[in-house]
Amino acid sequence: MSSSGLEIAQQKMRGDGQSEDAIASFSSAYQRLAGGANTLLASAELEPVVDVAKLEELPESRGALAQVAVVKLNGGLATTMGLRSPKSLVEARDGHSFLDIIVGQALGLRRRLGIRLPLLLMDSEATQDETLRALGAHPELAQDLPTDFLQSMEPKLAADDLSPISWPKQPALEWCPPGHGDVYGALARSGILGSLLDQGFGYAMITNADNLGAVPDERIAGYMASAEIPFLMEVVEGTAADRKGGHIARRIADGALVLRETAQTPPDDADSFRDYRRWRYYNTNNLWVDLHALAELLERNHGVFELPLIVNPKTVDPRDPDSPRVLQLESAMGAAIASFDGARILRVPRSRFIPVKTTDDLLVLRSDVYRLTEEFFVEPLTARADNLPLAELDPDHYRLLDDFDLRFPAGPPSLREAERLTVRGDVTFGRGVIVRGVVELDAGEPTVIADEAVLEG
Repeated sequence: MSSSGLEIAQQKMRGDGQSEDAIASFSSAYQRLAGGANTLLASAELEPVVDVAKLEELPESRGALAQVAVVKLNGGLATTMGLRSPKSLVEARDGHSFLDIIVGQALGLRRRLGIRLPLLLMDSEATQDETLRALGAHPELAQDLPTDFLQSMEPKLAADDLSPISWPKQPALEWCPPGHGDVYGALARSGILGSLLDQGFGYAMITNADNLGAVPDERIAGYMASAEIPFLMEVVEGTAADRKGGHIARRIADGALVLRETAQTPPDDADSFRDYRRWRYYNTNNLWVDLHALAELLERNHGVFELPLIVNPKTVDPRDPDSPRVLQLESAMGAAIASFDGARILRVPRSRFIPVKTTDDLLVLRSDVYRLTEEFFVEPLTARADNLPLAELDPDHYRLLDDFDLRFPAGPPSLREAERLTVRGDVTFGRGVIVRGVVELDAGEPTVIADEAVLEG
């Protein structure tokens, strides 16, 4: 390791205009990495969580959302789908983008409940301009708070000596965001945390922009206030589809709740990590935080929110596997659950956890399994709420959004009676196709499914 690596990185961040608090947070992560800090959580140190409260058992709490602000993570590009635009601007369903639906949800709740309900987007430098242009179509959203704030950026580090990487052919690739755990510090650095407190807001619901099931709920806000909960994570009961996701456990040493992600799992614990029956509760990234508690924690730590470190090995150019190896220092916002005494988890139905990471997920979201209400709530059919179909589409033909749309020219097939749809090869779906049960299509050559065809296992 170069002894000057951290100093060079700090100077680079200052030259880029990053705040001193952001630099301090990066420095803390760098020093922990250089010092050999243990970034792993072994199963032997953990035990499963039991006796978890359920959303459906909470009492009604009229007016509880009056003190709540909504924060959406909006820093990601739709690169997984082959685009370089904000993921939130991709069409989600019925001609509306994710952002359109998020805005519609906020405005609908404002009108129905007579509350302010600020909507704040944590943008990145890559998403800010396009997002703000898109928000121009929704002037009614504006209040006397900013509509967005920026997450910080930090240098990627050379894997061999931890010095900031240099990549003159594309200098932008020398930088990376520090993971969504940056949201807490970014709220404070932007001044928005202070403004929310000054205006009487006590809580924030923080969620991913690609999860349209994450709608503010009065019962949860009331539960936070009545039980004086500083931090709450919505969780779902695990299934085989969740086994690679982050799960909640209790640390044996001190009884604290912790979030364990794949990158924090020792290789010898891989089988245990995937045991969704043992580690029953999975993070939805729908998080609720007491803003007073957050402000006090940040003040005690001089603006640094030290979350468990995740070291993410990459190449400097993600699209070039032969480019230099780098390390990205990241943190997960759900890991904050271990930082608040009295933090809790709450089991919620699957209808609140419908993230879209791939075109497989997008196909289900756009299908007739869901409907879009007048208030822009994305609701699954009652009979399918806890048993949604799975789609597995051939990545060679469906991973990129343009290719995906080309193969569903009349829209997705009906999936309301489907359990699983697996497509291998190049298949184009006609209008009104119905999928029932478990269907596997294996096309050795380009194939077209006729209009109105019924596909059954």
